[in-house]
Amino acid sequence: MSYEQFYQLREQPFSNTPDARFFFEVDQHADVLARLVYAVDTMKGLAVVVGDVGTGKTTLARRMLDQLDDEHYESALLVIIHSAISAEWLLRRIASHIVIAQVAEEKVAILTQIYQRLMELHEAGRKAVVLIDEANMLQQRELMEELRGFLNLEVPGSKLITFILFGLPSLDALLAMDTPLTQRVAVKCRLSSLSPETTKAYIRHRLKVAGAAREIFAEPVLDQIARDSQGIPRLINTISDNVLLEGFLRKRDKLDVELVKEVVRDLGVTA
Repeated sequence: MSYEQFYQLREQPFSNTPDARFFFEVDQHADVLARLVYAVDTMKGLAVVVGDVGTGKTTLARRMLDQLDDEHYESALLVIIHSAISAEWLLRRIASHIVIAQVAEEKVAILTQIYQRLMELHEAGRKAVVLIDEANMLQQRELMEELRGFLNLEVPGSKLITFILFGLPSLDALLAMDTPLTQRVAVKCRLSSLSPETTKAYIRHRLKVAGAAREIFAEPVLDQIARDSQGIPRLINTISDNVLLEGFLRKRDKLDVELVKEVVRDLGVTA
């Protein structure tokens, strides 16, 4: 038996893997998405979203991508997994994401292909959008210069491509390496942690999506998780998931505050 069966859930409610079904739109997220949609629809060129670890940047990036339908946008999400990438690698990935079938070998040729493809999209009434998650891993000045170069591709009244960068607050310092690029940031948003009340609503929402037919976390338990997680979604998920697991292992139908404290202590989690 799993804890899902024990608590009569269809699935695990607190996975940290992004899943659109569990997306909980708080006022902050709605505001950020509205600003990003504005940046994309008006082809502003560059928008930036920063937030601390676990504040939901990746979830928001995927949510934004889901809103960009294929009829009006040529969109893609590029996730940077390490800091040792080259400018040529970035160019190739962007070329691939905007559907250039045979990417050239030489940098100048790749840039020509990208420009031609962007003009094709523009003439077809479609907008090119590239979302870059973990953009704080773009730690070379050359990469910032390449992004700035893309923003010089434009037609009267509009850029030919819009980038949305999602990253840790350290992204600010990376953008500052190229002052002209910083000046081209058209929209900038910051994600913060959730309030205690929103944290509790978030937990209830995820339990409901997972099939909870009864109250599994009593109000004092929700209050404790809100305090210990400090409203960081990733920590909320980690703590809640482990509370369910421990409750199941101990065959506790009712969960209490002491169990939450014990889980937090054992995990050693801090915001």
